[in-house]
Order: sequence, then C-alpha cells, then structure tokens
Amino acid sequence: MGDTPTRLLIVDDSALYRQTIRNVLHDAESVEIVGVARNGVEALERIEALDPDVLTLDVQMPDMDGIGVLREINQRRLRPKAIMVSSHTSEGAKVTTDALLEGAFDFILKPSGRDSEANRTQLRDSLVEKLQAVRQMVHRAGRRPRVGATPPEDDRTSTLGSADPAEGALGSSAGAASAAFCDAVVIGTSTGGPAAQKVVLPALPASLAVPVYFVQHMPAQYTLTLARRLNDLCGLEVVEASNGQTPKAGVIYLAPGGRQMKVSPRKDAHLIRVTDDPHENGCRPSVDYLLRSVSASYDGRALAVILTGMG
Repeated sequence: MGDTPTRLLIVDDSALYRQTIRNVLHDAESVEIVGVARNGVEALERIEALDPDVLTLDVQMPDMDGIGVLREINQRRLRPKAIMVSSHTSEGAKVTTDALLEGAFDFILKPSGRDSEANRTQLRDSLVEKLQAVRQMVHRAGRRPRVGATPPEDDRTSTLGSADPAEGALGSSAGAASAAFCDAVVIGTSTGGPAAQKVVLPALPASLAVPVYFVQHMPAQYTLTLARRLNDLCGLEVVEASNGQTPKAGVIYLAPGGRQMKVSPRKDAHLIRVTDDPHENGCRPSVDYLLRSVSASYDGRALAVILTGMG
C-alpha cells in the first residue's frame, strides 16, 4: 500500500460501537474509514462498492454473522482482510476461533472495564496494532491478498516441499523418519496462525512418533476452544497443556493462553510446566520461552517450525 492510507470498513450491528471505532481511529495515521455496515449482508454490498483493504468485523450480528461474511468473502474471492471484534465470553471465544480457522487475519477483544477512557485507549491501541500488521504484511508481499484465501495447489506444494504437507516436513515415512532425526516438534504461530494450523496439523500422520508442542499467541479461554476445534480436525490428539503432564508421542500440546509453557527433563522422561513467568516480547505464551526449554530438555534433538507472525 506504500503511503496510501489503509481503507477500513467498519461492520457492526451496534450503532454505538460503529461510532466508537470511528472516534478512536479519527486521528490514527494512515487509516481512512471508507464506510460502515450494520450487518453481514450490507457488509458484502459495501465491500463490492468500496473495495476496502480491511474490515473490523463484529462476530455476532443478525441476518449474517461474521463467520458467514468470511465464507462469502472466500467464495467470491474478495480481497480484504478481516479483524474480528469479539466479546469476553465463552461463546465469543468459540465463534472467534471458528472465524480465525476460516481465515480471519486476527481479532481484538471489546474492552469491558469500568473506566470508559481506559476502554477507548485499549480499543484504539488494539486496532492500530492490528491495522499496522495488515499494512506491513501487504507491503512485504507487494500485493493485497484477500482474506482467508486458500493458496493455489502449486503454491501450497512448493511452500511445503511436497503435495503432502506431512511428507514435506517429516519425510515420506513421517512416523519413522521423525524418530530418526528428532525427539520433539515445536510449532510457533501468531497472527494468521489458526488458518495455517488448519492446513498443517491435520496433515500430520496419526503414527507420528514424537510429541508436538505449539504456541499460538492468544489470550486465556481462546486456546482451550482452539484445541478442541483442532482436535476435531486432526488425526492426532490435540489438548491444551496443563502443568505436570508427561508428554506422549503423537499428542499435540497447545500452550494455555495467558500462561507460559516449558518442558523440563525428568530422569528418562520430560515434564510440561505451565507457569506465570513474565511476558517475553509482549507475549504470554511465548514461543521463544518454549523453544529455549525444549532445546535444553531434548539436547537439541527437536524440530522447530515457525509458521506465522506479525507482518
């Protein structure tokens, strides 16, 4: 996008929240609010007419919710990114996780504190951070990809090195090959992570002979929902990790949101530790934190994979 402002469409069924987003972004640099929509049907009409770069997309709306909008964007091959706007509820977590798996770029939480000024500041900072990330990603790519796009078959095979993602990552006999050159797999994901996980994790074979540890930068509550959704999609068991677990081969352990996860040696085995250690690079869970512990605990015999991140 270069110096061209990021064109933003606000989609929310609440007139108050549409105006709130307008107000907090009024003086934000390099952001141009090109329109608003009250529901999903109207959002699709505005996308066709206004060609925005990015949407703030309410999760729960009448007529057509945020998930429905994402699916239509994918089906129609429209190009804007979507930043979901979610509530601090278990239902909000479930729907937002589904949206991320459908290809939403990222999400923000609606502030729920009692201090209205602090809420506005939090909302503005969250929005500006995500909009800058969209801008950086598009600038680096040199193009403006549409939200949730599934790469063409040629792109997917060249990225993974094989028509079978698991084969490309772990060799033609993934279970046996993985045991030969590593004793654990670590996967790190941030922005865009759930959509990538939806492709990569189900491709891992049920016979995988090592444990998989992975970090998705998400708040508490959301990671449990994500683990359950991925477990439904994968041949391997996917669980949100808990303190004191002994890792097993063929199980994928997701770091709990808002906590740090590390692996410690224990005689001839290993132990998962979930801690309240400080944030690293603004993240808890942090993939750097996990990687250091796995490298030490497995004496370097681990395969590390970084899939996605800001920009």
